[in-house]
Amino acid sequence: MCTIPGLRGICRESYNDPAAVYEKLKRLGMDLVTITDHDSIDAVESLRSRPDFFLSEEVTCTLPSGNQLHVGVYDITERDHIELQRRRGDFESLLAWLVDNHLFFSANHVFSSLTGRRALADFALFETAFPTLETRNGHMLLRANANAAALADWAARAEVGGSDAHAMASVGCAWTTVPGARNRQEYLRGLRAGQGRVRGETGTWYKLTRDVLAIGRCMVHENPATAVIAALGWLVPFIILGNYTVEYVFARWWMARYMQYRESGQVPVPIAELAA
Repeated sequence: MCTIPGLRGICRESYNDPAAVYEKLKRLGMDLVTITDHDSIDAVESLRSRPDFFLSEEVTCTLPSGNQLHVGVYDITERDHIELQRRRGDFESLLAWLVDNHLFFSANHVFSSLTGRRALADFALFETAFPTLETRNGHMLLRANANAAALADWAARAEVGGSDAHAMASVGCAWTTVPGARNRQEYLRGLRAGQGRVRGETGTWYKLTRDVLAIGRCMVHENPATAVIAALGWLVPFIILGNYTVEYVFARWWMARYMQYRESGQVPVPIAELAA
């Protein structure tokens, strides 16, 4: 369900049907398909039998700083999902499960205010604890994606990208390719080795506005009583413009802070010290 105050309980974050998402991605030419729901693996039920589908998840975790982060975890099992959800409030415990079970994972949209605040200690963690950074998100601003790509280069981290599509129109607008991979095993092995190449679009005001309005239409279709709220849809373009303004300032501010941090010659802080 949507986490925006006032909409919790009456609106979903996405009304996409997993099977329809899969079919569209195949029409677009994707060899492999994965879906990363927020803290959910419901998509597996309808796609489990597809030989070119693997299960993934975007886990909302709490960092040692107390700030939140979306962590992409790829090619997981149902047991992994249970453990990831159980541990997501304790980053050290979550990291231990990811490492001990050889799971491939990424820090997603690190230069976005989507999950709230950041701290310099968070960026030290992105450099040391995460093997991969999301550097192409189909709904993040070009500035935020470019900053993440620069961080990945400086820290020698692997890169992944994805559409972050909450509406069908944006499904498949960004993706990750591994040149030469012939199957899921080779693809994931290539990602771990840093051979992934991100492709596709970044976020735009038009695209996000279109998708939010599409979600609103689906909300009313599912629950006609919400039509009163949907009547305020004319405000959406202005809200999105304000949101992207905040995102742009956030990305510039934290890039400047991060550059100062790097130029100071500070050594990234060990996880144990960050948690102290």
